[in-house]
Amino acid sequence: MDPTYDAIVVGLGAHGSATVAELARRGAKVLGIERFERGHAKGSFVGRSRIIRLAYFEHPDYVPLLRRAWDRWLELERETGERLLHPTGGLYAGAAGSEVVEGSLRSAREHGLAHEALTTDDLRRRFPWLRVDDGMAGLYEPQAGYLVPELCIESHLRVAERHGAELRFSDGVDDWHKDGDAVGVHTAAGARYEAGRLVLTPGAWLPPLLPDVTLPLAIERVPLFWYQPVKPETFRDIPVYIVETGEGSFYGFPLDDHGLKVARHGGGAPVPVRHTSITAPGGGTMTTVSVPALDLLDRAIGPDDDKRVRAFVRRYLPDGDGPLREGVVCMYTKTPDGHFVVDRLERMPNVVFASACSGHGFKFASVMGEILADLALEGRTSLPIGFLSASRFTGRARS
Repeated sequence: MDPTYDAIVVGLGAHGSATVAELARRGAKVLGIERFERGHAKGSFVGRSRIIRLAYFEHPDYVPLLRRAWDRWLELERETGERLLHPTGGLYAGAAGSEVVEGSLRSAREHGLAHEALTTDDLRRRFPWLRVDDGMAGLYEPQAGYLVPELCIESHLRVAERHGAELRFSDGVDDWHKDGDAVGVHTAAGARYEAGRLVLTPGAWLPPLLPDVTLPLAIERVPLFWYQPVKPETFRDIPVYIVETGEGSFYGFPLDDHGLKVARHGGGAPVPVRHTSITAPGGGTMTTVSVPALDLLDRAIGPDDDKRVRAFVRRYLPDGDGPLREGVVCMYTKTPDGHFVVDRLERMPNVVFASACSGHGFKFASVMGEILADLALEGRTSLPIGFLSASRFTGRARS
């Protein structure tokens, strides 16, 4: 008997929603399963805005994926009629020689991206809203902006449904197993499904579903903040920005109806882990795995949560140093090297997984949907993802 579905996608956040849409576009009979309600705010995508940029300081190998991602977001806009990508330009600043400045310059030069290298005087003259320290340098690129993450995810889900995908919410996957050449999936509510291929994109909830793959993931609690500027007109038309300081890197957006959004990139409190014994899905052996205790993640904003961000605003964005209007808690699912994980299981190559965006992955969701659909349906992709393989952590996987 043939499996009920061509593919099942577990986790319908940033990358899962894009994957279920892409699989459905290609004519696959696909089921998407999400443990939380539709439109929930428990994932790593909360916060109303996410930067998209091409001069990528993290590594130049991301640039081809970013170019493709930018184009795919515009395609999704045309497909849905929604405004998802807001171009603003991007400014990246820090001490001369800092990672943000030098890494951005390296990516821009290596891939021929439009950009301008900026001196301290350039920064002060062109971006007076930013109080610049002596010795700071920067880079400006015109092709940058921000995405609206919640609307992006919902747009992908609507595309998936329009092309015949079935979506199930508020029912997480507890287990999956090999069933001949197919994969069986069991949910917390007792439902059982079968598909020829399985795509795992549950974000921070991945480790229990792949306990026999070595994925050294750590979860950080990262608060995001919106301030009421003392001079709102200063920030209405600014570019998205990242500023590296001695206290870490901080990023922000133009002023919108919610306020001036500013956050620190990483460095949040670690989420505790539990060590538990799990039988590896797919017929593996019993193994002990460290599972993030996500039920212990404090999602409430406390009185001291914005101390470091407030100090940044006070020093570098003095016209923005007004009352705190709102704060929300996001999560970073991080690898030791800060790069993503995208791969197939060696022992079951019809199982594909992606996670650990390390706090900089949302912008890639549109192209990740394409990549994961390629891997699930074809077993390979022409897009350059070799540097994201789980094999770098000595796990039993292949790309």
